[in-house]
Amino acid sequence: MQDDLMDYYKAIESSSRQMLDAARREDWDDVVRCEGACAVLIEQLRFLAKSQDLPKDLRSEKSRIMQRILRNDAEIRILAEPWLSTFAEMFDAKLQLMH
Repeated sequence: MQDDLMDYYKAIESSSRQMLDAARREDWDDVVRCEGACAVLIEQLRFLAKSQDLPKDLRSEKSRIMQRILRNDAEIRILAEPWLSTFAEMFDAKLQLMH
């Protein structure tokens, strides 16, 4: 039963890695798709974690997985920053045209 929790952590890591690969390709539609999949997995994990505890012997593996997810997220943010700036500039320009 505890393997189920680890399966979710691993699936979230895999999805975050796919998101990073998409960001490296500048495929922002795929980034958004992977982010949605990640969000669903996280919610499912939260629900499952209410009824299951992760055994101590798996906690260090969980920690390593979480660190990799955080590193992926940090790199995605760095890659997305120029795109987000361009998007913000376009949005601001449209708002100015409306006034």
